[in-house]
Amino acid sequence: MERKGKFTPEQITEYHKNGYVILKGLLTEKEVDVLRERAKSDREMDKHAFHRDDGTGAKVRLSLWNHPGDGIYGMIARSHKVVDSVEQLLEDEVYHYHSKMIMKEAKVGGAWAWHQDYGYWYENGVLFPDLCSVYISVDAATVENGCLQVLKGSHNLGRVNHVLSGEQAGADMERVEEAKKRLELVYVELDKGDAVFFHSNLLHRSDRNNSENPRWAMICCYNTKTNNPYKESHHPRYTPLKKMPDSAILEAVSNNVVAEDSWMDVTNDSSAKRLKKD
Repeated sequence: MERKGKFTPEQITEYHKNGYVILKGLLTEKEVDVLRERAKSDREMDKHAFHRDDGTGAKVRLSLWNHPGDGIYGMIARSHKVVDSVEQLLEDEVYHYHSKMIMKEAKVGGAWAWHQDYGYWYENGVLFPDLCSVYISVDAATVENGCLQVLKGSHNLGRVNHVLSGEQAGADMERVEEAKKRLELVYVELDKGDAVFFHSNLLHRSDRNNSENPRWAMICCYNTKTNNPYKESHHPRYTPLKKMPDSAILEAVSNNVVAEDSWMDVTNDSSAKRLKKD
């Protein structure tokens, strides 16, 4: 079955070889500007935000939700240009596993430890690493403000053991250090509205934000229908996803649709409870 997304055959090959692929201008300038305005003035998002200590005392602030609603966050996560592109890469019907907004503020935003998303999601009864995350830059991401870093091709390592480092799930650093000797470290700098789609076993991290500029990012995560988790967790099992036309992103704003997304309470994070401290 041919799946119609934004990627060329060459980009799909790049994703499977490197574990990630960048899509420039996934959101238009107007779309990302209204997303930023909405997110940074969203009292509900602010109220449900929580922090993750990076092990040095610095904290990363984020909000997380499971099911996409009818507001701008949900319309982005359900848009054809996002979902169809993920389905191109995973070659299957996908559903929304969860989304989050990373709020790395100027001067105070903490780091993320080296990790694989599947190193964490494995604890949720997900058998295969057939998941993909779509990292969308709400602000420009640069080396100075702590952009995403990846080890190119590290998804081929398979799942690496993870432990809690501070309040974050971190990969076994002995493995990471050896991988760094053989694999290229890439700083993924993005303009606002750009996106990087990456494999759930890709090792990635980010530095503290020591710049004068914030780095907010929205990350939408998807699992395949055929990879339905075998047990309950704080993230959903297969839930059919109703795709929306790309035009619905701005229509949600012009129609003043309030984002009623299902915010997650951090105390319900069952994965973290199964991981041991390092």
